Amino acid sequence: MTLAVARMPAVSRGGNNIRLLDTDTIRKDFPLLSRKVRGKPLTYLDNAATSQKPQAVINKITEFYQQYNANVHRAIYAIGEQATLEYESAREKVARFINAWDTNSVVFTKGTTESINLVAYSWGRHNLGPGDEILITEMEHHSNIIPWQLAARATGATLRYIPIRQNGTLTLDDPGEYFTDKTKLVALIHQSNVFGTINPVREIARLAKDVNALVLVDAAQSVPHSPVDVRALGCDFLAFSGHKMLGPSGVGVLCARPELLAAMEPFMGGGEMINSVTMEESTWNEPPWKFEAGTPNIAQAIGLGAAIDYLETISIDAIEEHERALTQYALDTLSAIPEVTIYGSEVNRGGLVSFNVENVHPHDLAQILDQKGIAIRAGHHCAQPIMQKLDVPATARASFYLYNTPAEIDVLCDGIMESINFLT
Repeated sequence: MTLAVARMPAVSRGGNNIRLLDTDTIRKDFPLLSRKVRGKPLTYLDNAATSQKPQAVINKITEFYQQYNANVHRAIYAIGEQATLEYESAREKVARFINAWDTNSVVFTKGTTESINLVAYSWGRHNLGPGDEILITEMEHHSNIIPWQLAARATGATLRYIPIRQNGTLTLDDPGEYFTDKTKLVALIHQSNVFGTINPVREIARLAKDVNALVLVDAAQSVPHSPVDVRALGCDFLAFSGHKMLGPSGVGVLCARPELLAAMEPFMGGGEMINSVTMEESTWNEPPWKFEAGTPNIAQAIGLGAAIDYLETISIDAIEEHERALTQYALDTLSAIPEVTIYGSEVNRGGLVSFNVENVHPHDLAQILDQKGIAIRAGHHCAQPIMQKLDVPATARASFYLYNTPAEIDVLCDGIMESINFLT
């Protein structure tokens, strides 16, 4: 793995100097970024969906399968013990990265979606009832809507929404309208995957605590890109995914206050999550293993640990600074195209830009850009209520990470202009 903590200057189209990470060095660590797509250099701008993987992560996963492929927590032989050591070491890295309450407050899951469903099932279905309210927002990803719809249906609780403005920010002028003594859980996204809005989680957590409600944060779009301290946020549950932060797919994290995990029922039953089993009854293992039934995604968790090592080498603060500069550059260059409509506020936003091009459907735009090797997202982004709020069927979205450059944004803008000329 190469080290890339130095900055390099880059000049925007508007003549403003911005200072970024040494992307020339960083990009050498990512094999996929060197390939061509349809004869063109790949311009990968879909990082909000999934990130690319550095060679260090790929090597770590390969190392597991080549050198100590065995089940964890069960074997009393050398490679099994090594697998367990590496798996639990990854848990320790996660705990340190987000300043978890303790290592055992970190549960490995398949991803953010499973983490939220775990809470909705193991906590929600045992603690909610008629008259109780679950409070979410209109800007949630489907994975933070549907589990609560199901929990409300199963328990008789009521699901309520904090509305959003057209600029993608929450309407919290009268908190007392939403935070009441009926509110039992507040679940919200930390950073919107459509607007890039960074929500005031600490303020919302304080409002929730004033009415004795628990707080779940969907941090899938924030943990990979900025420093996140789960205890400083004031939340009770935090969920995120490995594949969005340079790790492999199939691994995610639920971090929860230890006393909550201890009181919650298991999400799934099977091996490993038990203490004792008879034909009549069973007792449960301690958290976090109580929630990791069966053989876990061992290689994926170890790969996530390697991804955290890489991110810490670069510095999450430097990555946040890099993305902030890229996002501002993208806002400036895209807004200079008259046919482009950009969604979201210019302030308190993360590294993505959702937009539409006049008289060009986002799917058509994405297909034309793909012919030029440019990968963006087009669709409703698993956030259909937002599309309904904006009164659009879909949007295009460009999202950035530590290896992206201003030159790639220039390529995107040139591709958009060519698309406009071709389709209109």
